[in-house]
Amino acid sequence: MVHFCGLLTLQREPVPLKSISVSVNIYEFVAGVSATLNYENEEKVPLEAFFVFPMDEDSAVYSFEALVDGKKIVAELQDKMKARTNYEKAISQGHQAFLLEGDSSSRDVFSCNVGNLQPGSKAAVTLKYVQELPLEADGALRFVLPAVLNPRYQFSGSSKDSCLNVKTPIVPVEDLPYTLSMVATIDSQHGIEKVQSNCPLSPTEYLGEDKTSAQVSLAAGHKFDRDVELLIYYSEVHTPSVVLEMGMPNMKPGHLMGDPSAMVSFYPNIPEDQPSNTCGEFIFLMDRSGSMQSPMSSQDTSQLRIQAAKETLILLLKSLPIGCYFNIYGFGSSYEACFPESVKYTQQTMEEALGRVKLMQADLGGTEILAPLQNIYRGPSIPGHPLQLFVFTDGEVTDTFSVIKEVRINRQKHRCFSFGIGEGTSTSLIKGIARASGGTSEFITGKDRMQSKALRTLKRSLQPVVEDVSLSWHLPPGLSAKMLSPEQTVIFRGQRLIIYAQLTGRMPAAETTGEVCLKYTLQGKTFEDKVTFPLQPKPDVNLTIHRLAAKSLLQTKDMGLRETPASDKKDALNLSLESGVISSFTAFIAINKELNKPVQGPLAHRDIPRPILLGASAPLKIKCQSGFRKALHSDCPPSASQPRGELMCYKAKTFQMGDYSLCGLISHKDQHSPGFGENHLVQLIYHQNANGSWDLNEDLAKVLGMSLEEIMAAHPAELVDSSGWATILAVIWLHSNGKDLKCEWELLERKAVAWMRAHAGSTMPSVVKAAITFLKSSVDPAIFAF
Repeated sequence: MVHFCGLLTLQREPVPLKSISVSVNIYEFVAGVSATLNYENEEKVPLEAFFVFPMDEDSAVYSFEALVDGKKIVAELQDKMKARTNYEKAISQGHQAFLLEGDSSSRDVFSCNVGNLQPGSKAAVTLKYVQELPLEADGALRFVLPAVLNPRYQFSGSSKDSCLNVKTPIVPVEDLPYTLSMVATIDSQHGIEKVQSNCPLSPTEYLGEDKTSAQVSLAAGHKFDRDVELLIYYSEVHTPSVVLEMGMPNMKPGHLMGDPSAMVSFYPNIPEDQPSNTCGEFIFLMDRSGSMQSPMSSQDTSQLRIQAAKETLILLLKSLPIGCYFNIYGFGSSYEACFPESVKYTQQTMEEALGRVKLMQADLGGTEILAPLQNIYRGPSIPGHPLQLFVFTDGEVTDTFSVIKEVRINRQKHRCFSFGIGEGTSTSLIKGIARASGGTSEFITGKDRMQSKALRTLKRSLQPVVEDVSLSWHLPPGLSAKMLSPEQTVIFRGQRLIIYAQLTGRMPAAETTGEVCLKYTLQGKTFEDKVTFPLQPKPDVNLTIHRLAAKSLLQTKDMGLRETPASDKKDALNLSLESGVISSFTAFIAINKELNKPVQGPLAHRDIPRPILLGASAPLKIKCQSGFRKALHSDCPPSASQPRGELMCYKAKTFQMGDYSLCGLISHKDQHSPGFGENHLVQLIYHQNANGSWDLNEDLAKVLGMSLEEIMAAHPAELVDSSGWATILAVIWLHSNGKDLKCEWELLERKAVAWMRAHAGSTMPSVVKAAITFLKSSVDPAIFAF
């Protein structure tokens, strides 16, 4: 039995990282974050510590500094190759050095090197970043502090330069040897209604009677078993705004950081319309790698990812409009398609697809998404049916930039809607493929339902296309706006639109205003949103708007070391160096030249351990008391019965602090039924026909909780046939028993009601009245919109 005392690695070495403290300042929908990593060398030899950690894809990292034994050392942003060379040179000369760089294959993974940390020495390394906060469907702003970094699936063509290739130690969350603390301050002129979190928080403390400022703290003891998420609700509906920020005082005009920058936010009031009846080719690309056998969240009772995926596909299939085309792909180390090419949506094709979905398992090995994407894009386009691609994955891949590049190349022929499943999903992959194609991205964590988010996105994709999007500025003579954000070609209902611009020329006298106008066309009608703003830039020592603008521009040019076109590499490097925002081509380096102690022999190397989520796909070697050893490691050679890259997921019956014996392993596969059990809502939806109707049979009777004889006896045969009667009963049952999940069945219910109107005609009001009476329901007959 292996015992551990204090902060030790698996090799019984002290862990130099002791704690992580985070300060978050949120103003309206922008967050400024300062994260400090506190190190201490308790050994008798100088150390080099290496730490890999996750970061949101949209984070603009602009500052890196170290406080070593009371001395502050500010890092410089340099060309990455130069920074690495200078780091190695500094270490070899006996100096202390600190290196911060992003991964070469993804924008959401960073590594920090602390070199030549002397015995007994303490170092606090602080990085700062800013980011926009996404807007949720219920109006909340979502801030996420990533705490989980899942292993990324390694395939044969993976970059050898990735920091993800470094096999850092991984330990269960209960034994992680460092702590996390976080304090968040929130300010909004609109007033703060409430703050919610997926983690225990201190009670919200309002810093004024008007509730425009509040503070919350992460409760002690966070176990790194989930990302830290804050949902912030403001008291008023979000309104269009323009924020002007002064440039750097010592920077010449004409440069990004020297001129004022503007951040414009619009909330276009796009009217809701009935979904198109026939248009569209819908392809659903579902992750079936071994990690999809994990639970949706770290909670033991949460649904397995593959089970949620199956239910989601059933809902999507039932909600598709008659006359469209569709196909389903499953992918892992290989991929499978339901049909050789997309087929027309009919009762026959829907039933065939449903049969395949019911048998679907997380059995395709690793996570290689590029090959199925290429196969989909090679397929012929269907005239009059634009391609809408829905991608579901836990995002654990290493070829992120290659995937984004492939989507971007094919952006003219489709829109991609992406869904990140579970904790630790790659934000770089999920956001990147959606951004590259004009789609949207969603993240499904904690208690989120994949079903709800997928159906909301399908509804969005069925809305008429917003066209002729344009932005115009009305500014005083001598002043002009240079767009920094990519051209906006797609707008969705309920979406916030953020645009960055650089104001060049002579700023006018005080009290002068400008105006910016968003114009777009929807079904032949022209809509305009305008906002007037004072032309008085405000100073910000952190240059928040400038950094965010630079990040927005970098995301259009920076596709990693291997995938960025040569024409964009120089621009991305220069923009990164000018703005101070890190990129794939730059790194922060800080050197303490006052320390000049030549190292006798190589530095002792210490990799900082990362947490493993039991039941998730992560490398772990476990030794039981019996001596049995089970290796769950993405780079372990597979057995004959286990395809390469497939990760078997287990839950421990017993796991004791300080004791790494894990006995009584139970496979999740044995704990959950592959069917839909007692979920009557899923059962009811499963039996709906492609045209929206239901058949009157024992399956429907079971869901309604009645005998088939009772239902048939109450059937008003003189008014409607048996299918019409069954459909009315099914719709009323949905409204009576599934109100909380209406967003998941709203589209298929619309299809059912439309079928009923065409089928029952003038007798529909009488049939509805009879059905409500029979079911003893209080549902309002108006739901059928006679």
